Amino acid sequence: MKVEIWSDFVCPFCYIGKRRFEHALEKFPHRDQVTVQYKSYQLDPTAKHIAGKNYAETFSELKGIPLEQVNEMNKQVAIQAEEVGLIYRFDAMKYSNTFDAHRIAKLASVSGKEQALIERLFQAYFTESELLSDQDTLVRLAEEVGLAKDDVEKVLDSCKFQKKVNEDIDIAKQLGVQGVPFFVFNEKYAVSGAQPEETFKQVLEKVRQEEQTKPILQSLNPNENKTSYCTGDECN
Repeated sequence: MKVEIWSDFVCPFCYIGKRRFEHALEKFPHRDQVTVQYKSYQLDPTAKHIAGKNYAETFSELKGIPLEQVNEMNKQVAIQAEEVGLIYRFDAMKYSNTFDAHRIAKLASVSGKEQALIERLFQAYFTESELLSDQDTLVRLAEEVGLAKDDVEKVLDSCKFQKKVNEDIDIAKQLGVQGVPFFVFNEKYAVSGAQPEETFKQVLEKVRQEEQTKPILQSLNPNENKTSYCTGDECN
């Protein structure tokens, strides 16, 4: 079984959804037959870090939402994160552009270190308040999971993997993805949002039973209502 996951490293629900899916996969009897592939997505391709301002302040200004409301939204998301063992420090997060981080993730996939780097990037952003658009930071984080410093710097100093990142984003558009995380099972079944662990368990079992039987992409998401940022279970 192949599972493709579109996500962005600055997406609060992407990290939560990742952890919920992982918990479900750990309990799946056939987990050794499941291949997980991460796909690039950017919530804000024009994102820029504003020195002296944290995530909430920047988000409030960009979206025109009162800071008090943003803080309350973030508080609720942090509670969901804590339920799956994650710590979100919205007060210290730094609004970041993630394009280069996605390129380094593609580099990591070449040596089988993609999943380790992706987890490291999520943790660095949400828990450790790292600036993911800073190249020195990306080099350091990549080195921590075993990537060679020279290789990472060569990618960052070039256009390498830009095409692959853009291809992922284009495919998401073709699939009609409007929010992440977005999960596709065997190129047939789609689940949108950070669904509960039980939902992922049900989908894994259903796909296992119905492999090779339905050739078209269809949704197995039991909650089809579109959600808005930090009020549902996905980021859009």
